[in-house]
Amino acid sequence: MTGGKELVVITGMSGSGKSIALHALEDAGYFCIDNLPPELLEPFIALEDQRQSRKLAIMDVRSGESLPQLPLLLHGLRSRGLNLRLLFLDASDQTLVRRFSETRRRHPLSKSAEIDGQQALTQAIAAERELLADLRERSHVIDTSALRTTQLLAAVKDMIAAPVSHLTLVFESFAFKRGITLDADYIFDVRMLPNPHYDPVLRPLTGRDEPVIRFLDSQPDVQQMLTQIADFLRAWLPALARDHRSYVTVAIGCTGGQHRSVYLVEKLAVLLGSEWQTLRRHRELIVAPAG
Repeated sequence: MTGGKELVVITGMSGSGKSIALHALEDAGYFCIDNLPPELLEPFIALEDQRQSRKLAIMDVRSGESLPQLPLLLHGLRSRGLNLRLLFLDASDQTLVRRFSETRRRHPLSKSAEIDGQQALTQAIAAERELLADLRERSHVIDTSALRTTQLLAAVKDMIAAPVSHLTLVFESFAFKRGITLDADYIFDVRMLPNPHYDPVLRPLTGRDEPVIRFLDSQPDVQQMLTQIADFLRAWLPALARDHRSYVTVAIGCTGGQHRSVYLVEKLAVLLGSEWQTLRRHRELIVAPAG
């Protein structure tokens, strides 16, 4: 197998936005294929090796009987020199039910030709979660429940820009009032910290604006929280790297996802950026940062 070849495997819950992720990879110059059975993965890689294709992406590598063999198959490909990234797109059950109801699409695991009732749909979603649980554990997870299309595109492009061979630390801000994020390995609640929202001058700004930064820089509790989170990560990230983790997502949540959580994500990315590859996401902001 040609050294340096890269394969991105996109999987996840039906209705979570996998087609959007695949389009992002197509735009980035990947040769993409959809719905490839696991048993055809190795022949496909061998064929593209002959064609000297360097950047490949496959979406929905799944099959009921052969799916349990997929993790072992992917491990074998990685051990032979393939730069492999596993991307799992997820969303809350409520979001998935709403998306299927709006589009009137049939869920792939639905036992009936029509999904008229929410109960049948939720049963199909639950079955799919169980089927994909092991694969999710091995993948970089992106929760699309509250993401705009532009944010998802940016998150995928940030992921493929990060070095394959190093652990990448993903910092994500979010608002508890819009629901907890599903893709985090660690979640820190910072709602007890001083809130710029109560200052009419700071309220329309974000944690990336200088007046808010100056305010939070001056708060001892905020600085203590920043130091403690950074120390925790410095203590445990080496162990995660030794466990062959490719991505670790750290979510910081405040009430509105606009001031405190955004500030801490930006600060932590700078503090740890000299030690680890870092990416930043701000779920509630209109424009997602490049990272």
